[in-house]
Amino acid sequence: MRDIPKTAFTGPDLCAKPAREVVALLRAGAVSPQEVLEASLARIAQVEPAVNAVVTPCPERARAALAELPARGRAQGAHPGWLAGLPIGAKDLTPVAGVRCTMGSNAFAEFVPAVTDPLIARLEARGAVVVGKTNTPEFGAGGNTTNAVFGATRNPWHTGRNAGGSSGGAAVSLATGEVWLSHGGDLAGSLRTPAAYCGVIGLRPSPGRVGGAPALHGFSIESVQGPMARDVADTALFLDAMCGFDPIWPLSIEAPAVPFQQAVAEADAAVRIGFAPDLGGFGFVDPVIRAAMGAAMAAVERAGGRVEEACPELPDLERTYLTLRAMFWAALPGRAAPEVQAHYKPTLRQNIAQGRALDADTIYDAQLGRTVLYHNLRRFLERHDVLACATMGVPAGPVEQEYPPEIGGAPVGDYVDWLKFSYLSVATGLPALSMPCGFTPDGMPVGLQLIGPPRGEAKLLAVARAIEDALGLPLSPIDPRT
Repeated sequence: MRDIPKTAFTGPDLCAKPAREVVALLRAGAVSPQEVLEASLARIAQVEPAVNAVVTPCPERARAALAELPARGRAQGAHPGWLAGLPIGAKDLTPVAGVRCTMGSNAFAEFVPAVTDPLIARLEARGAVVVGKTNTPEFGAGGNTTNAVFGATRNPWHTGRNAGGSSGGAAVSLATGEVWLSHGGDLAGSLRTPAAYCGVIGLRPSPGRVGGAPALHGFSIESVQGPMARDVADTALFLDAMCGFDPIWPLSIEAPAVPFQQAVAEADAAVRIGFAPDLGGFGFVDPVIRAAMGAAMAAVERAGGRVEEACPELPDLERTYLTLRAMFWAALPGRAAPEVQAHYKPTLRQNIAQGRALDADTIYDAQLGRTVLYHNLRRFLERHDVLACATMGVPAGPVEQEYPPEIGGAPVGDYVDWLKFSYLSVATGLPALSMPCGFTPDGMPVGLQLIGPPRGEAKLLAVARAIEDALGLPLSPIDPRT
């Protein structure tokens, strides 16, 4: 295991506690929602000049929301995901009534929605208090969180480095202790990439597990929303708060009978991991990333787990995923009004053009191909609890680079080329998460990706908790390292 870098935290004591502990204090009346909110706002003011993560704080709306908590508590206080007044971040792609929602685009730089997204409304009904909007690249298109409205979000472990994207603001807000839980979304690793680079957890749920998909793609399974937190148990708490059936989301599924938090609490060290660091040669993995993952797997084995180097067959994964993704961009941002598209950055225009150029046979092949991939991985996960691989194959680069010009000596032609390890879970519709597994020699976090069985978030979280216990890494927030 690589040496753990020394860190400091000078924020309010409440901000350093896990979300579940703060929620327990709120439920017991040991602290007031007002105290917790003011601690969050104080930390945001303290660190934002260095990281640019919570780009639109909404303190007055948050304070006003506290008046509604007693009524919401009477209605939902027994729900396993009841958050009791805990402040959260909401990604700036997702509308919150009365709060500026730019989507990272100058086309919406002054847009203030009148209606809150249904997922955020559900979280507010379950006791969450939105304290601010977190930064994202334009329409979420990017593995580096930077845009023309707010500029770049910086990695708190080294503010000259990339924080990942597109939920980069969410990851940084967690890593620095601005909030305890933060909402994100994922199409090409947008929950997982920033989690890996910032040393937090990002969980991409099964399609339908968490609602919130815009009405225009309610039947799409490529883009999903999900929870981010500093540790596995807090991620389970946030997932419990998010999940459940609602007919507004046509693919939504019922919440499980056993809360995800209970599955984590009952985690067993005797996990069965299929370990394929580079997915059988699918993508390049830098030696420092490979070393951190290998050390983590050795720790899991010492704790009683079983690790087998194995990988399912993944025929045509890249072509299948890129087709599905191109369809998504052409069908949504590609249908926006011309005056909106006039603001698009070149990489977003490229994504849309790829989607418009698809022929029918290519689309049919992708639908058939994803089915083959699904069954190959499903059968693999009958013998293993999870498939473990890299989240990102290379360490975080300079914040000024939208994506690295080359990886492993090969040129990178599109920003999605460096996000290859995100493809498999999207194409198959299986849940996946990124969790910290160690550090590079220069002190940057390394993420380990776990992919779980169909609708297997409970098993996925339980295995992640077993790995987390085996590694014993620090999970508390840090001051930005400049």
